[in-house]
Amino acid sequence: MTHNHELAASAVTLAYGDRIVVDSLDLTVASGKVTAIVGPNGCGKSTLLRALARLITPKDGEVLLDGAPIHKQHSKEIARTIGLLPQSPVAPEGIAVADLVGRGRTPHQKLLARWSSADYEAVAAALDATGTTELADRSVDELSGGQRQRVWIAMALAQQTDILLLDEPTTFLDVSHQVEVLDLLSELNHTRGTTVVMVLHDLNLAARYADELVVVSEGRIHSSGAPRDIISPETVNDVFGLSAQIVEDPVSGTPMVIPIGRHRVR
Repeated sequence: MTHNHELAASAVTLAYGDRIVVDSLDLTVASGKVTAIVGPNGCGKSTLLRALARLITPKDGEVLLDGAPIHKQHSKEIARTIGLLPQSPVAPEGIAVADLVGRGRTPHQKLLARWSSADYEAVAAALDATGTTELADRSVDELSGGQRQRVWIAMALAQQTDILLLDEPTTFLDVSHQVEVLDLLSELNHTRGTTVVMVLHDLNLAARYADELVVVSEGRIHSSGAPRDIISPETVNDVFGLSAQIVEDPVSGTPMVIPIGRHRVR
């Protein structure tokens, strides 16, 4: 089972040069839960995720892991606690699937040490969980976008971190594989207690799978909480500029956004 860690942003401002993308933002990630970060393009979702993963140094404020500034903690220790799947990861040319997934074990290994049975078991379990075992000997280069995405998720799983950050993990996937991946992350959360934070485009999938929804708008948190408390016609209109009705998802009972668009209600 995982350990509970607290990951938080405290008055964090993030910028690219002089352009402020996230402005004095406070967020405490719900430990042991699934959190989805949603919002329109360019609102700062991915930038916030990168800061939580220690890839970006805040211009102001701090990201804290268990109460201590994340930038003052040892990189390998962070890598044992926080796993990240970025938006468009790049694999070394010609690398085999099993070797790429095996790189998830690096934070757990001592310099020049041999692979342990725990390393092999973690990789096998990650391949199995993502349905990529039969691809193990294939080159990552020759996989479809959907297969490749599942392999990257396998690498993140092999890292066996207590916190998993994913930037649009359903990109390039058709609908059935989107649901498969989100089911997999949900299962990981339920069985291992892994804290999952993911940036998602699809509001309805976010509402279905997330315990907590964080709605970001123009570099600030517009609202956060349980999906049924957050998703309303007003929020959807305010943040996405979309007129919509909210109904109950007939499968999950979670809120479901139905765009009105040109098809006005009769």
